[in-house]
Amino acid sequence: MTDQSGFTAPTEAPAVRAPRKRLPGKARFGLAIIGLYFLAGIFGPMLLPFDPDAANILQRLRPPSAQHWLGTDQLGRDFLARLLYAIRIDLPVAFLAAFFPMLIGTALGAVAGFFGRIPDIVVSRSADIVQAFPVYVFLLVLVFALGSGATSFILAATVIAWVGYARLVRGEVMRLREMEFVAAARVSGLPPLRILATHVLPNALPQTLIYFMSDIVMMVLVLSSLSFLGVGIQPPTAEWGRMIAEGQPFLRSQWILSVAPGLMLMVFGIALSLVADGLDEWSRK
Repeated sequence: MTDQSGFTAPTEAPAVRAPRKRLPGKARFGLAIIGLYFLAGIFGPMLLPFDPDAANILQRLRPPSAQHWLGTDQLGRDFLARLLYAIRIDLPVAFLAAFFPMLIGTALGAVAGFFGRIPDIVVSRSADIVQAFPVYVFLLVLVFALGSGATSFILAATVIAWVGYARLVRGEVMRLREMEFVAAARVSGLPPLRILATHVLPNALPQTLIYFMSDIVMMVLVLSSLSFLGVGIQPPTAEWGRMIAEGQPFLRSQWILSVAPGLMLMVFGIALSLVADGLDEWSRK
């Protein structure tokens, strides 16, 4: 653009937007598998005309057929219906068993790391006390004390698993609180709790979410292990670990009764691991 004096004014350069970070392919693939699990758990049992808990001894151990696509189990129950119905048990219970510890551990770790002194001493010593006990032994004792079932497992997991989140968040918050943007927030007169909630904690959450994904895998495996031992989800409720245990005596004749639930566990664990690895890679870009 030229004015009357002949001077050409510089034109403004167009704003360049930073490219959006895309989730890695492994994370998208893992999320797709998890989405298929949720769809199968929600709609699968609705599409099959079988009660997953209704026994029919006359139909026991039938091979796959047009009526029963994966055959029947030792009590004559449709095996595919139980396999899909177990998704409604294992996934929500494992999610809640990791979610509540994440909430408690993140809050305690953030307060301990940001304020230090007495809060840090209380949280750190409490974590040391919990970690002084063998994890699985402590979990078994709590489940026995609270009774078998999903609620008992979630409570027992919450009592134990918050420690990992608290230690992770505490270290991350201690690193972040020394950075310049936190000092600038302090100089501006913001209250400490607001600085923690709006400036520090959001920057500490990515690593927590990655750990949360891995923790869900652990909770699914622990829940299945307890059910396999008979102290988790009780029959006749369909649960993968319990189904593996019930199918074990029939490995030679009906191997699918134990192998299929194991494959469901394995694929779900791999999917969550892919998501966790992808989120870790995405957060470092």
